Amino acid sequence: MSRLLAFVSVAALLATPVAAQSVDRVAVNGIIDQGLNHSQVMQTAAYLTDRIGGRMTNSPQMREAERWSQQQFRDWGLSNVRAEGFEFGRGWSIVRSSARMTAPRPLDLRAIPVAWTPSTNGTISAGVVVAPISKVEDFDKWRGKLAGKIVMLSQPGTGSEPSEPAFRRWTSAELAERNTYSQPQYSPIAIQKQLATADFAAKLDAFLVEQGALAWVKISQRDGGLLHGTGYTYQVGATPKLAGMELAAEDYRRLARLALTDAPPTLELTSEVRFHDEDVNAYSILADIPGSGGGREYVMAGAHLDSWVASDGAQDNAAGSAVVMEAARILKQLGVRPKRTIRFALWNGEEQGILGSLAYVDRHLATRAPATDPALAALPNNRTWRNRWPVEPRAGYGDLVAYFNIDNGSGKIRGVNAEGNVAVAPIFQEWLAPFASMGATTVSLRPSGGTDHVYMQTVGIPGYQFIQDPLDYSARIHHTSIDSYDHLKAEDMRQAAVILASFLLNAANRDEPLPRMPLPTQPTPSDPFEYPAD
Repeated sequence: MSRLLAFVSVAALLATPVAAQSVDRVAVNGIIDQGLNHSQVMQTAAYLTDRIGGRMTNSPQMREAERWSQQQFRDWGLSNVRAEGFEFGRGWSIVRSSARMTAPRPLDLRAIPVAWTPSTNGTISAGVVVAPISKVEDFDKWRGKLAGKIVMLSQPGTGSEPSEPAFRRWTSAELAERNTYSQPQYSPIAIQKQLATADFAAKLDAFLVEQGALAWVKISQRDGGLLHGTGYTYQVGATPKLAGMELAAEDYRRLARLALTDAPPTLELTSEVRFHDEDVNAYSILADIPGSGGGREYVMAGAHLDSWVASDGAQDNAAGSAVVMEAARILKQLGVRPKRTIRFALWNGEEQGILGSLAYVDRHLATRAPATDPALAALPNNRTWRNRWPVEPRAGYGDLVAYFNIDNGSGKIRGVNAEGNVAVAPIFQEWLAPFASMGATTVSLRPSGGTDHVYMQTVGIPGYQFIQDPLDYSARIHHTSIDSYDHLKAEDMRQAAVILASFLLNAANRDEPLPRMPLPTQPTPSDPFEYPAD
């Protein structure tokens, strides 16, 4: 080795601990001690799941979760604890339901009402007709064939068996693959196609009522007896007239096969549900640890408190909510006095379109030009938000320095998505360094979607989602009837709370705000020669 190379190598080695000094590792020691030796994260998760249960937006259970979480923040000594409302729609809850095949033999079936569909009129009994309908163009095929029937709307398919284990953790090779940059794609044609189907549920309900159908059922999207019950007709005035239920995939396929024989099935359905219209507003919960620097800047962590109702909403997303609450408890217990305010958010309405965090962005950070097309202007805000230009920053746009989101189940944190921000990536690498021995090492430049940092990213706010071990989240837990406390991993959640608390403190105390991406402007189509689809 030459003298010059030796000097460069030694200098590089010496530079590493110097750079790491911007992370207060003494503070990290306190966070680790409080978060691992004195954790309350599982007690919080258990209350949200075992005690309260599934937390559908605007349901009685969600109202209880809103009250309880605020009281917890107050009991831990946080400041400015409040519920911030936004217009949502009707609450909905299940009283009881059942499904039973009565011919050609009696058999209880696994079923759940589809969210925001009405009750049956007591127990209804009828034959079935398998009428796969997925678009308006399918209506003509079934005109005159549905009267007095329970309509099976899904293609039954043939089933499938899993080809890999349901439960897994990221391997080193898989994490390394996440470092590949993913270019953004913009297709105006795809956007228009998506918007064109926005009112299909209403059109389908009207068609079925016109044709004299008694109710409808759909197939579960997963095998293994799992149920979901997801539905989206929550707006006032958008409630369907016909009851809808989801059947376990195996039960649905059995009925579909029998429908092709000389012994077609008869089905009994009972769905008793309740609508809650006392308050059409949903409420996100906010709480602060005030900054000592006297400025308006703040950092933020969030997770969505709402869930679906097929089970207790444990991995999705009592886990994330409990981790956010635990990070708040840890930092408050340690008596930290951050330069910037640290804000904690438990969002509402995430499952219906990321509505709570969008309302926060729209109210406090940035809005977008209104839709000029009357048909688009009539759609819910979240349907057109990303495609309205220009972005118009509000007075508080620059105050939010960083937002960190937890919503990928209860797996341990393995890293963080930098969302294409090449300037923030080395900073995050430094912040993760104390947790390498806990398995958190990866900074990915890939964007991530589908949860509450998304609308912040679309207006240029530095919003980030952590990379978590998948466990069995996507395979069998996400939105399903087995999303209960049993599938939470306590060691993983304690680790996640510790890392989140550390990231928040680093961001709050950093001399300069985290580097931002440019204010987004309307993209150029990725394929300028794309033709509209038929």
